Amino acid sequence: MIKIVEVGPRDGLQNEFSMVPTSAKIDFVNALSRTGVNEIEVSAFVSPKKIPQLQDAAIVFEKIHRVKGVVYSALVPNEKGLERAFQAGVDKVSLFTAASETFNQKNINTSIKGSLARFRPVVTQAGKRGRPIRAYISTAFWCAFEGKISAQKVVNLASSLMDMGIDELSISDTIGKATPDDVEQLMDSLLPIVPPDRIAVHYHDTYANGIANVLKSLSYGIRTVDASVGGLGGCPFAPGATGNVSTEDVIRALRNAGETLTANIDRLLQARELLNPYLPAPSLPETDPPDCSTCEFFNNGLCCGRHELTL
Repeated sequence: MIKIVEVGPRDGLQNEFSMVPTSAKIDFVNALSRTGVNEIEVSAFVSPKKIPQLQDAAIVFEKIHRVKGVVYSALVPNEKGLERAFQAGVDKVSLFTAASETFNQKNINTSIKGSLARFRPVVTQAGKRGRPIRAYISTAFWCAFEGKISAQKVVNLASSLMDMGIDELSISDTIGKATPDDVEQLMDSLLPIVPPDRIAVHYHDTYANGIANVLKSLSYGIRTVDASVGGLGGCPFAPGATGNVSTEDVIRALRNAGETLTANIDRLLQARELLNPYLPAPSLPETDPPDCSTCEFFNNGLCCGRHELTL
């Protein structure tokens, strides 16, 4: 069976400029709990200065109604965040690093090596308390600052994380630039050292390849897929991360491929509608897109992702 990790409440909302009220977040998570998804990434215990949208993580965890069988997880950056997560009763913790040195510096103000050093005490403490640990490997395919990321960089980082005791790796296409060929190249290198049952995939849909990348990943035996209802989200530190692959589209595609899933699409859409009063309506595609070479983020064939590549 495919496991769906709904990341809308965390990765979906962290990139929104509008502040969603805490009560609406609680209602959102409660509605998602009734959709049949396997796991909900509820929030992140990070600095409110870095991501003010998630400063109410502890209150949200306190007030939600938990449904038996659903895992309620959260992102933590360090030991301080982990302790706050423990106090909130988090079922599972997630850490984050990147295969790009530049992205790591801009996102968490340290190198790849520095991020691993931060992880070790967190992994030790989480293990002592019996909490499973996920690690995100961001920019696993492309980086807005460094361009194409070599598969070997991802393999080396994954190997270090596995040796540390991480239970699950979420391989993340942070700016949505990956293609199925990129997925194939990375998985051919990664699966010899990480079994598919310990890999999740996290695709953004900036260039409309998200579903194709999910299906390609499933052909390698990967059974855990991150998705965000309504395609909410992105990363505030990654130009081009305009939205996650939508949960409802993932479910439709997987069912069309013959997979059995427990999630209910109608209930997912109803949950997303709860946020409508607080989030701006999606913008329409530009009819006459500008030349991407003029984009302030243009680098190695990448741009902000909000218009089409014309080169």
